[in-house]
Amino acid sequence: MKRIVIATDGSANAEEAAWLLSHLPHRDRLEITIATVIHPPSYSYRAQPVESWLEDLLKRERDAAEQSAARIRDMFEGANVSIDHVAPRGSAGPEIVRIAEQTNADLVVIGARGHSTVSRIMLGSTSDYVATHAPCSVLVVRPTGLAKQPRQVRITVGYEDSGPACAAIEELRDTHWGKAADVSLVSVVPYWPGMYGELEPDPELSGRATEHLTELASELAPHVAKASCHVIEGQHIGEALVRFAEDERSDLVVAGETPRGLLGRLLMGSVSRYVLRHAPCSVWITRNRMIEGLKSSSSNSE
Repeated sequence: MKRIVIATDGSANAEEAAWLLSHLPHRDRLEITIATVIHPPSYSYRAQPVESWLEDLLKRERDAAEQSAARIRDMFEGANVSIDHVAPRGSAGPEIVRIAEQTNADLVVIGARGHSTVSRIMLGSTSDYVATHAPCSVLVVRPTGLAKQPRQVRITVGYEDSGPACAAIEELRDTHWGKAADVSLVSVVPYWPGMYGELEPDPELSGRATEHLTELASELAPHVAKASCHVIEGQHIGEALVRFAEDERSDLVVAGETPRGLLGRLLMGSVSRYVLRHAPCSVWITRNRMIEGLKSSSSNSE
């Protein structure tokens, strides 16, 4: 990943998202665009006092945006990056997506609101919009204590034998975590009705999942500090992944997502959306590898 958009509103959550990105190892030069969207209030009539007040308000917003961008620039001091700052006026979600499209971004980094169960389910409207509509991968960041107590990043990767899941593994590997990451590869095996109607896991599926995860762990081993395999049972994949992330106190859950048209983006994958809304930690929705694969398939078919 070379082109990254950091969306910030100057809040502590937004700046912690930037902090997390600044601590991810990278070999290539990063082209970072800090995006602060200024949303002016609307008013229905023109009057000198109102216009003067609005002009003062916009100036304060622009000054605050510059100050926030300066703090984020300081986080990357000495790193191999180029940083630009844009502060368009408009609605935050659509503007951030537009900037991601305009810069041909590989990743959008954005903070999420709140820690409570209710606030996680509601999610910030901007975070939700960007995660759903962005044409690239999206990292939605929730604080997990890393900034206050630096340590290895604990990552949970949801895996099934599918294109998006394989693409998520590739994108994770390409991030060059080095010794900074402890990765748990997780496959969820659903329950099936047994002989007497009771629900029980399918041993054949569990065996195949274990084989796949073992192979993936071997592939990831040179790129991360530790890669472990976990086959768990559950009726709902997203719920099982979230429960695992909670139990393991993960800092990040990685989930693959298939690129979609407008309607598909609005609906989003059920597992991705569930994890995004319910995980107690940051969530990385990976799309880039799937986009590259679709482009390649399209070219080959012509």
